[in-house]
Amino acid sequence: MGHPYPGYPPYPGYPPPAKPARSATDVTISVVVLVFTALLGVGAVFMGIFSLAFLDYCPPATCSAEGAATAVMTALGVAALVGLAGMIVTIVRLVRHKTAWPYAVGTLGLCLVVLFFGGMAYSVAVGG
Repeated sequence: MGHPYPGYPPYPGYPPPAKPARSATDVTISVVVLVFTALLGVGAVFMGIFSLAFLDYCPPATCSAEGAATAVMTALGVAALVGLAGMIVTIVRLVRHKTAWPYAVGTLGLCLVVLFFGGMAYSVAVGG
C-alpha cells in the first residue's frame, strides 16, 4: 500500500469571544449601593422592631396594635425580598461583566419606596 494520505490541515480555530472589560466605576457604584441597601435593611429592621416594642399604650379608639405590627412586618418582608432579588440580579450582572449599577440603584430605590409606604401604613395604624 503506500503512504497514507496526510489529510487536510486542521481548520484554523477562532479564539473564544473575549469578555467585555469590567468597568471599575460600575463595580464600585454597584458595591457601594448594595452596601447601602444592606445597611438600610438592617436599620429598617431595628427601627421596625423598636417602633413595635414601644407600642405599649395603644388606645383602641385611635390605634391598632395589630395593624401596626402587620404594617411593619409586611414592609420589612417585602423590602427583604426586593433587596435580596435585586442583590442577586446585580451580582449576576457583575459576574457576567454587564452593566449592573442601574439594578443596584433600582433595588435601593424600590426598598426605600416599600419602607416609606410601610411607615405610612404604620402611622395610619397608630393614629398618627
